[in-house]
Amino acid sequence: MTQPPSILASISSPDDLRRLDPGDLPRLAAEIRREIIQTVATTGGHLAPSLGVVELTLALHYIFDTPKDKIVWDVGHQTYAHKLLTGRRDQFHTLRQYQGISGFPKRAESPYDTFDTGHSSTSISAGLGFTVAKYLNEDTSRVIAVIGDGSMTGGMAFEALNHAGHLGRDLIVILNDNEMSISPNVGALSSFLSRKLTGKTVVRFKREAEHFLKSFSHVGENIWQVLKKSEESLKAFFTPGMLFEALKFEYIGPIPGHNLDILLTTLRNVKQFSRGPVLVHVLTTKGKGYAPAEQNPGDYHGVGPFVVATGKPVPPISNRPSYTKVFGSTLETLARHNKKIVAITAAMTTGTGLLGFAERFPERFFDVGIAEQHAVTFAAGLACEGMRPVVAIYSTFMQRALDQVIHDVCLQNLPVTFAIDRGGLVGDDGPTHHGVFDLAFLRFIPNLLLMAPKDERELQDMLLTAVTHNGPAAIRYPRGEGEGVELAEMPELIPVGKGELLREGKDVLLLPIGNRVATALEAAEGLSRLGIDAAVINPRFVRPLDEELITHWAAHTGQVITVEDNMARGGFGSAVLELLSSAGLEGVRTRLLGLPDRFLGHGPQEILRKIGRIDAPAIITAALNLVESGRSGHD
Repeated sequence: MTQPPSILASISSPDDLRRLDPGDLPRLAAEIRREIIQTVATTGGHLAPSLGVVELTLALHYIFDTPKDKIVWDVGHQTYAHKLLTGRRDQFHTLRQYQGISGFPKRAESPYDTFDTGHSSTSISAGLGFTVAKYLNEDTSRVIAVIGDGSMTGGMAFEALNHAGHLGRDLIVILNDNEMSISPNVGALSSFLSRKLTGKTVVRFKREAEHFLKSFSHVGENIWQVLKKSEESLKAFFTPGMLFEALKFEYIGPIPGHNLDILLTTLRNVKQFSRGPVLVHVLTTKGKGYAPAEQNPGDYHGVGPFVVATGKPVPPISNRPSYTKVFGSTLETLARHNKKIVAITAAMTTGTGLLGFAERFPERFFDVGIAEQHAVTFAAGLACEGMRPVVAIYSTFMQRALDQVIHDVCLQNLPVTFAIDRGGLVGDDGPTHHGVFDLAFLRFIPNLLLMAPKDERELQDMLLTAVTHNGPAAIRYPRGEGEGVELAEMPELIPVGKGELLREGKDVLLLPIGNRVATALEAAEGLSRLGIDAAVINPRFVRPLDEELITHWAAHTGQVITVEDNMARGGFGSAVLELLSSAGLEGVRTRLLGLPDRFLGHGPQEILRKIGRIDAPAIITAALNLVESGRSGHD
């Protein structure tokens, strides 16, 4: 049987999409889903979010005149259908690959990508900015901010809703409600938005209320007639419309997000007739169209390569446990011995390795939703009452809570542990997710103990050290597998502020931090074959530095190279320079190896580390140049 020609193959832009008959859109949606599934099975990526918004994406581009009308996506991990429809179909196989297209919206990539995103709860604020600018420029085109119900747990979204309602400009907000962020949504807002509230519950309530009131004869009948005439008010009271209308938004919905007829009709009416801020509540299914993702949307939120037929991941090359897994299992061990330990995450239960902890200690586990600021101050309150909270957050998301770390935890010297996952270059997710600033923005905070392990065993020891430390502590560790060292059944304490000498040497001192330690040891071996004797110290602590150990070997060699998977400016290397200066060792010759003063793109970690010149060959080159310039008397 001859297959009908591909509709997707004919779409080079939304202009092509808008020429289609609406009856062709369901088949196009199916083709888009197949393309997303086949591609992500090879490249990895955010599968379930993008599958859930295929029809919504089609309807938005079909009804609105993009890119003149602006679609602002929240987070951006659901934009694969958007990319396929906006001129990137032929490049889609390069998704998240080095020098390929990004997994998130990027303004530099396409005029249809109106705002760079990667973090949540930003779209309404940005969309309102677009809206006000258009008003001031007398531009009547529309702005549509798409936000998920998970992102609505972020306080910034409500700040933006409040401001938008106050200004009263023509902003359209699409609430994509799939009852999921990455982990299942939590909190009162999630319950309030629940589709159950707008379905059988309301119908049953209305039926029971009618029966009850009519039992009071004439008086009850009159009351019921008044309520019936005010049915919209009754509906608003028992649906999320009450909340959004209180914020001065016109509320429409909820509507089924996979019914293209209803989507098209609703969005067309909104475009033509709605003025002022309006919110359209759309119900979708995360992972729609791929059974494994529909059944386990959390597991398929972000995936590596997998087998389409089974949904099972492609077996890893190595069986080494990841740092994340080691953190989670070690915290469970410590929690069995210390009932004061509690764990907190911001909508990343699985991603931070805390699923096992949540199952074993449900009363001591707290997923606060996408609310990093609240997570930190909540931990501070727990610590004030004698608990030992451990806050597990990705480095890139910890940026959002810097004030709370300073003001609510460190200023009061509270015993809160920050488990900072994904420290350093993360790879395929790119610049919005690279955790390359934490060493700089944490090391200047008084009272904060700041550590970075050289391997997964040291992570175990640092976690014990942190949860027993009488004050705030942070452990920064990378994405991916460890070094393959043997793990401990029970961690051991590390003396605070004490590094370790891993290799003696007379020509140059290598000072790597965290995941650069193994790389520096590799470089030292290479240097020895070239006749250069390199000492290597694992500092372990960024704050406080081991002054005695570092200054001794810096003075002994007279030449120091620091290496960090972090921005060079203001990071670990800068801390070493400050130490050498305060110790009166300004004559020691130094080189700081860290990431350059620009945002690096997406790609494999190995390639990005090579570009950033923090790999073993870069260390060897820097050492050769430093030693040679020292011998020749030039710096």
